[in-house]
Amino acid sequence: MPVKPIIRLVSHPVTRPGHRPRRLSLAAGLAAVAALVACLAAGSASAAPARPARPATAGSAGAAAAVHAVSCGPPGYFIQCYSPGQYQVAYGVAPLLRRGITGKGETMVMPELANRPGPNFTDIRKDLAAFDRKFGLPAAKLTVTTTLAGTSAPYVAGTEEVEDTEVVHAMAPGARLDVVLVPANATASAAHFTAAVTGTIHAAITQHAAVVSISGSHGEHFFTRAQVANLHAALRQAADRHVTVVASSGDTGVISDDGPPVQVSLPASDPLVLGVGGTALGASTFTGAYHGEMAWNADTEASAGGYSSLFPRPAYQDGVARIGRMRGVPDVAANADASTAMALTFSGGVLYPAQGTSAATPLWAAVIALADQDAGHHLGFVNPAIYAIARSPAYHRALHDVTTGDNSVFWPTGLFTGYTAAPGWDPVTGWGSPNAHTLVPLLAHPAHHGGTGF
Repeated sequence: MPVKPIIRLVSHPVTRPGHRPRRLSLAAGLAAVAALVACLAAGSASAAPARPARPATAGSAGAAAAVHAVSCGPPGYFIQCYSPGQYQVAYGVAPLLRRGITGKGETMVMPELANRPGPNFTDIRKDLAAFDRKFGLPAAKLTVTTTLAGTSAPYVAGTEEVEDTEVVHAMAPGARLDVVLVPANATASAAHFTAAVTGTIHAAITQHAAVVSISGSHGEHFFTRAQVANLHAALRQAADRHVTVVASSGDTGVISDDGPPVQVSLPASDPLVLGVGGTALGASTFTGAYHGEMAWNADTEASAGGYSSLFPRPAYQDGVARIGRMRGVPDVAANADASTAMALTFSGGVLYPAQGTSAATPLWAAVIALADQDAGHHLGFVNPAIYAIARSPAYHRALHDVTTGDNSVFWPTGLFTGYTAAPGWDPVTGWGSPNAHTLVPLLAHPAHHGGTGF
């Protein structure tokens, strides 16, 4: 559920005076995507990877072919993107897929804004089909729930919906994707946002979903005490029903979503949520082999993180360096940088980079779904287990510690100095990004590794 466009097809709820993103603007993105989709749909050749992707076979367990990097972006914007297969390698998912851990049997819920048909929107069914053909993935299992939005055009999608569904599908190709449409004004205020998030969580509980992936966020100071209580009550219900809730920390660094003051955002700051920050990934452009990461920072956008003004430090953060008496955010991270992104595919062949913490969030949601399948049951509230792993000797095998970069940001009113990434947990990238090959079995079978101490 987006609130911050970079090159997405939805609007930020708050106008930023003088804000000038240094990447592709929203207007340029809209025009370029619409024009290129129309052109390609009329018969133009689609962009191709360096070598053709191979269709998935039974032996590949639904893994995408690990092809060379591809070129993303509309004409005039050349961005090198990783293929889904390379992301599977970089984040340790590929070995799991090869042994059949694909998220099969798990349902992933994603709230998305309901849209009306128009030139700036696509058909999510066609987008996913094009993505699958392009990268050799099995057909996506997609359902759309319209109860909250009452939409008559359930398959009309913007780039945020394409990003959420394709990132999840790339990392957990066997999982079912359930898009829960929320009203178009869901990001217009904290009240609307609260209603959309709580409604989505209740829908996920009803559907016995494994994971809810929330790509939206709203600064803590916008919420009333009653709204915070309503969100927390819904999250408590999710935890009680063993539904994992994963949420974006935000894309505006130390000032979070909507500008000053320095703050963190809900729902990621709630202790019952796995909050996800952003990194810039370094990996082989040929194989996807992991090289390293640093904190994502693009001057006016950066990995959001810091300390809650609403929630005291939860027990699972006790004794963690750099965490004081209040809840620290985020818990974990993954790539959010456009220049090191995974390629998204739109119907007609348009390729775009998955970016922002709203790309990192569904990646982590997919990793949890893989662990759910491996465990044979829903893990639900995973934060204590992730913190136990990170504080054990298994830390540097299960997670990639990110130790460079910061989340300082420029704003029209000045420079806001943020926090610095450091060894272990930090309020920029949390404990770091997943090495799913090791992390998933540890989450799924802790008793096999000597209990929570590993």
